[in-house]
Amino acid sequence: MQNDQDQPSISFIGAGNMARAILGGLVANGYNPEKIWASAPEDSHLQALRSDFGIYTTTDNRHCASQADILILAVKPQIMAEACQDIASVVQNTRPLAVSIAAGLDSETIGNWLGGDVPMVRCMPNTPSLVGKGATALYATDGVSRDQRDTVTDIFSSIGLAVWLEQEEEMHAVTALSGSGPAYVYMFIEALTDAGVKQGLSRKDAAKLSAQTVYGAAKLAIETGKHPAILRDEVTTPGGTAIAAVSSLEEHGL
Repeated sequence: MQNDQDQPSISFIGAGNMARAILGGLVANGYNPEKIWASAPEDSHLQALRSDFGIYTTTDNRHCASQADILILAVKPQIMAEACQDIASVVQNTRPLAVSIAAGLDSETIGNWLGGDVPMVRCMPNTPSLVGKGATALYATDGVSRDQRDTVTDIFSSIGLAVWLEQEEEMHAVTALSGSGPAYVYMFIEALTDAGVKQGLSRKDAAKLSAQTVYGAAKLAIETGKHPAILRDEVTTPGGTAIAAVSSLEEHGL
């Protein structure tokens, strides 16, 4: 993280779970909370952010936006148009870098809602960001500077992995992979747990073992950098139970 003097001010329009995850990661990694603002329609949604992180809050989106060098748009997609159009005059005057975390809305659409000609980063974080283990894909429009890209990398690295895309169209694949991917993993954990219960384990023990197994396997893949097929072969011994299970999974199209 940059030192306090060099840190740009960051404003969050919207204060839901993902906004909380991002600003929590920032503060935990040394970002000055006095450089962070957040807005929401009701002050009751902001009280915990003030007390937990020491940031500034307001129920006035325009005032929040006016404080920003980096403006993070963290409202739900269905209200993004209204929120952007409300702050468009401020954005056109102050010219912050806009960062959208809204799924399914392209940078051109959001830029038009903000009045046009706005440097923007579009990103797709996923729900493990809530525990600092997220995977976020990022795409920058032509008007985003190298320094701004570096700052956005720092922001999203505070909640996990950050990867830049070359083409905005790649966001469709990201949505299916890392955006929706946690749902697939939870189904796998649930299936492992049910299988453990079927074999006589308590559900509590089966659930713990299943989740830790997935977590540990993923961590091993990340830290070793080995191809998943190699790691799989390291588990499977000839004629053993693991290779029998793998064969069954392959036969059923996993």
